[in-house]
Amino acid sequence: MAAESTMQKTGVYVYGILPGDIELTSDMTGVGDPPGQVRVVRSGDLAALISEVDLSGPLGSPEDLAAHKEILDASAADAPVLPMRFGAVVASEDAVTQELLDEHQDELARALAELDGKAQYVIKGRYVENVILPEVLSENKRAARLRDEIRGADSDATREARIQLGEIINDAVTLKREKDTRTLGKAIADHCEASLVRDPTHELDAVHVAFLVRVDQEKEIERAVKDLGEQWDGRVELRLLGPMAAYDFIAASEPRG
Repeated sequence: MAAESTMQKTGVYVYGILPGDIELTSDMTGVGDPPGQVRVVRSGDLAALISEVDLSGPLGSPEDLAAHKEILDASAADAPVLPMRFGAVVASEDAVTQELLDEHQDELARALAELDGKAQYVIKGRYVENVILPEVLSENKRAARLRDEIRGADSDATREARIQLGEIINDAVTLKREKDTRTLGKAIADHCEASLVRDPTHELDAVHVAFLVRVDQEKEIERAVKDLGEQWDGRVELRLLGPMAAYDFIAASEPRG
């Protein structure tokens, strides 16, 4: 029991790395229960957003995940930010300055310079089911025949036909997704610095792409998405998310060690 009493009860949660001249313009509470007050710790030309966290309780609730992202995205609206992975906890504020900021000063500064004036946007679209399925059936005679065979028939007797139809539809949607993702990429190419195709999160996802965009191109991105949405009206439900921290474009820049 004596050993347990000496265990560290609190730690320092690190949200992200920013330029050293960053100033918090509003109060923010972070992760944990109770949530800690977010503050800035600085070293040289770098700063880290941190809060104290109770180590006796678990991290990972939906509220924690939302707070982590909200803090980073709010910061990214004003300055470049290198997001830390969710759950980054160190022993103390000194560990943040010495083991993270000081030890990786040059590497982190270069990564921040590359993100200066840029933010991430995500464009996500989902096919309208009652539009895309008839489209697939009209283009694939075998799928149409299977649909007719299944319609009104006993589910056990048509089990194999249902499996085959499902596979045809999935393959057809995958091909449409690849084609529409290329169309999206061409529409945004002149307005972004980099892009990354994300894995679909739903079987009817049409597009799911992250773009690294200069902040002065925000209106152009919005206009391009609006134009594409009109072109796909009734077929794809399109959403533009951002600006947000550059989650998809920092893997190569994260400090190692």
